[in-house]
Amino acid sequence: METVVRLEGAVETVLEKLVKEGYYKTKAEAIRAGILELGREYALIGGRERKLVAQKIRGMRAEVRSGKKKLVSIEDVAKRAGVSI
Repeated sequence: METVVRLEGAVETVLEKLVKEGYYKTKAEAIRAGILELGREYALIGGRERKLVAQKIRGMRAEVRSGKKKLVSIEDVAKRAGVSI
């Protein structure tokens, strides 16, 4: 599925900072990670999907532990960007 999303304001700023500061390689990667996290938070992912998401999250955590990626909260990124969310 291909989806086009238009972002502006605080959301656009945070997304750009996430990529610029190296938290994600691309904007698409950051958006996918955010959607998966929302699905997990609201228990919208079940069965096989839950296992796949858990596997992806474990992989992301391993990258953080190895120093390949940095992990910060969205609130911290917004604060650094000078944006309130």
